[in-house]
Amino acid sequence: MPLIEEQLKQLSLNGNTHKPINGDAVQELDALVVGAGFGGVWQLKRLRDEGYKVKLVECGTDYGGVWYWNRYPGARVDSAIPFYEFSDPALWEEWTWKQRFPGSAELRSYFAFVADKWDLRKDTEFETFVSSATWDDTEAKWTIHTKAGKVFKVKYFLLNTGFAAKRYIPDWKGIDSFEGTFLHPSYWPHEEPDLKGKRVAVVGTGSTGIQIAQAISKVAGHLTVFQRTCNMSMPMRQVEYDGPKQYFPKAEYPSIFEHRTDSFSGFAFNFLPRSTFDDDEEKRRQTYEDLWAEGDFSYWLATYYDMLFTKEANREAYNFWRDKTRAKINDEKVAEILAPMEQPYAFGCKRISLENGYFEIFNQPNVTLVDISDKGTPIADVTPKGIKTSEKEHEFDYIICATGYDAVTGGLKQIDIKGPSGETLGEHWSNGAKTYLGISVSGFPNMFFTYGPQGPTALCNGPTCAQLQGDWILNAMNYMKEKDLKKIECTKKSEDDYKELIWELANASLLPTVDSWYMGTNIPNKPREPLIYLGGVPTYYKTLTDAAANGYEGFELS
Repeated sequence: MPLIEEQLKQLSLNGNTHKPINGDAVQELDALVVGAGFGGVWQLKRLRDEGYKVKLVECGTDYGGVWYWNRYPGARVDSAIPFYEFSDPALWEEWTWKQRFPGSAELRSYFAFVADKWDLRKDTEFETFVSSATWDDTEAKWTIHTKAGKVFKVKYFLLNTGFAAKRYIPDWKGIDSFEGTFLHPSYWPHEEPDLKGKRVAVVGTGSTGIQIAQAISKVAGHLTVFQRTCNMSMPMRQVEYDGPKQYFPKAEYPSIFEHRTDSFSGFAFNFLPRSTFDDDEEKRRQTYEDLWAEGDFSYWLATYYDMLFTKEANREAYNFWRDKTRAKINDEKVAEILAPMEQPYAFGCKRISLENGYFEIFNQPNVTLVDISDKGTPIADVTPKGIKTSEKEHEFDYIICATGYDAVTGGLKQIDIKGPSGETLGEHWSNGAKTYLGISVSGFPNMFFTYGPQGPTALCNGPTCAQLQGDWILNAMNYMKEKDLKKIECTKKSEDDYKELIWELANASLLPTVDSWYMGTNIPNKPREPLIYLGGVPTYYKTLTDAAANGYEGFELS
């Protein structure tokens, strides 16, 4: 039987497992922080250090954000350490990673270490799903309700829901009829299911689908991967650490963290200061080989500066990737699906993944690839026995629906947030996201968010973004306190101007030429628009700091 509803109840996401709390006093706070990933944890620590009365609420039962939920086989981050951690020396001087690209279990252990080191638990409430928030203009405060019936009244509403808070499952006919186990990877059971010898389907080939397929191919009796669009995934050069030795000497950490905001993507590398065809073919090939050998995102985000902006440069990058990838695949027909000779879309304009032997699994006799694109055999419906495509019925014991998320905006819109006019955030964004600086919205005073729409977000290393946005929000709150002001709200003009900038940056690149969750097109009827700021972290950071230095230009303060 399908497990989605069971897991929803188990994880307290549907709000039906809690009874309303009657008679509880309203909690009065300076700020309520929502979400216990990097953004929320950083904000709780920083605001508390500055003397604010603050609580963090989280719908899960522990810290970790997306890493609390992502427990599926093979789950790991594809950002390397030490970039994917907080910059506080009290943490990194003591914490030692076991791998260059840590798995989800190690990341949860890291968050537990952070929580203990920063003493976060006393100000955190778990199993708390924020359902609504309403602004009172007279009091200049938000009244926030949870599904369990708790009520908070706060000056600042700080959302750190992340870009992957709302799961997406296609509206396939017959899901409820499936007699096996059907689940979304972020609802993975805490007790690992026994997949040994089972018939398993993985639908979707984003980062999650690739990681699951790699892991399950080793144990499943038969694994069938359903691919709609090829993933231009690159090799992950994993490193196992023995003892205290890490990828970089810890003496270099202060400089590494200081300069994360100098990198386009919040790491330690930038695009090359020359274009693709400034180099002759031999030098270009060697440059590609050197970037490829890094085994991280260098081939994507430290390559020639024109790669994401001109078709000819992009095609060169794709052709190199294609040839490297096809060399791993034995069957020509499979290779043509996974890495087509003719470039299917602009390289790097869908989320690039890092893989560890993904393409090689299709050389195994227990792994089958099914093309469900419009050119192949699309999924028609789910049957009691499995999945029916336009060609045939495939029978399974497990269907893993790795179809992603209503990314970037979905987690924010699922909360019923009402500004002083009575307009909800969902209504405000009905024709597309509108923000100022990717952290605030006109008509919603004293509300800020991190890692959301129109920020660097998915093109920025998570902890880098969490810290730079979180610190800016804290500084704005301190400014308000120093000036004895109660209300800060971005203007409609600044919001409109910023949206124009987002489109200008996107249209200068190849990103709008591709359908992806970067453009919101993975969700039916979602407005097609660039959801990510494409100017890079240094330019974004300067835009933030300039606005603050000019008295919070673009905001009305009262």
